[in-house]
Amino acid sequence: MSPSKKSKPRQEKTATTPIQDSKKSGVGVVVLRILALAAVIGITVYIYSIRERVDEFAAYGYPGIFLVMLMANATVIIPAPGVAVVFAMGSVFNPILVALAAGTGGAIGELSGYLAGFSGQAIVENTQTYDRISPWVQKYGVWAILVLSAIPNPFFDLAGIAAGVAKIPVWKFLLFCWAGQIIKMTMFAYAGAYSIDWMAGFYK
Repeated sequence: MSPSKKSKPRQEKTATTPIQDSKKSGVGVVVLRILALAAVIGITVYIYSIRERVDEFAAYGYPGIFLVMLMANATVIIPAPGVAVVFAMGSVFNPILVALAAGTGGAIGELSGYLAGFSGQAIVENTQTYDRISPWVQKYGVWAILVLSAIPNPFFDLAGIAAGVAKIPVWKFLLFCWAGQIIKMTMFAYAGAYSIDWMAGFYK
């Protein structure tokens, strides 16, 4: 007689397969990206529609400066007034507090660009400027965000989009963008304070 073969225990099948799990997570990411893109479009359209009255918010002091910079930086590609208000308010209020209010509002506003990149939209990804900025963000990460947000340039929206595409954690993007914005706004606030004081003294 041949020796009896031991039967192998059967493995229990799980309720879900990796393919099913990936499909579910993929659907969730698509929905989140659509919502993010819709939010960016809505914010941009709203800010553009009130661009003629945005300077009025500065009359409310530091909260007004915060709102001006939040709205100015929340636009994607479409320009809105911002640093001019910081320059002028630096001569009216404490320049350090002006820089803090403006930098905080500006950093939060720049999340719109980050969300545009995270949403997967590719409207500006083929432009020459984006093609130059994106490798910097890919290579240096948040340090590129810090430098690009600290220097006056009209293309930081593209850096935010590149950061969203690169899936840099949102808290890191916000922190380093905030630090760069504070540096930049401090320069503008103090430039406004000393320039306007100098001009006032010149005409005395």
